[in-house]
Amino acid sequence: MVPEKRKLMVVSAALAAVVALPGCAPAGYDAADYGNAAEPAAANVAATPGASATEGAVDPNEADPTAEATEPAAPADAAEVGDDLVTKSLTGTSVARMGKVVEDQDGFVLYRFDDDGDDPAKSNCNGDCAKVWPPALTNDGEPTLKGVSADLVGTVTRADGTKQLTLKGWPLYRYVGDKKPGQWKGQNVNGKWFVITPTGTKNLTCLPKISKPVAPPADSAGSDSSDAGDSGSDYSY
Repeated sequence: MVPEKRKLMVVSAALAAVVALPGCAPAGYDAADYGNAAEPAAANVAATPGASATEGAVDPNEADPTAEATEPAAPADAAEVGDDLVTKSLTGTSVARMGKVVEDQDGFVLYRFDDDGDDPAKSNCNGDCAKVWPPALTNDGEPTLKGVSADLVGTVTRADGTKQLTLKGWPLYRYVGDKKPGQWKGQNVNGKWFVITPTGTKNLTCLPKISKPVAPPADSAGSDSSDAGDSGSDYSY
């Protein structure tokens, strides 16, 4: 029995070391890109019992059958947004070190938020939160799809009346901290934001330490926003 117990301890230590490996982060990033939280993400992110892992992704957010969920009343007519704000396509692809992701038409990785709802779909990211995590907006709910099943794509009406794309019920977002296509610096921000896979699950292949979100971009007239989003913040979203 002792050798078996020792073997399990060695395996557990090895798994913990893998989570903490710097190689988990995208190439060219250092620890400062993810904040300096003392606790590793693995201590705060756990799969729901019975959930299965698929291609490095697990879904720990099965609906609680005892929970009472009520869908917010939607405006009679959804507010339309300009073409430059519309997410025109969803593409299931793979990126280095993370694996399966969903990207928009510009190649930016999309995320899901634990504080949102998926059954029914609901976005709880508004105000400054939506400046840091721009929602994947739509007017017709029909983005071009590649590597993403149309059966999983839907929409939810946001608090401001606009429509947002959802994947398996989860509202989709970009992260302003990602400065170029293929980055995923939003992974595990505040222990609530995660890269979403083409099937709507969290991608937990790589879990940097929990980090703080970047500050909302400056939007006042005449302000210099060239460095907006570069400094860490204490925001809760």
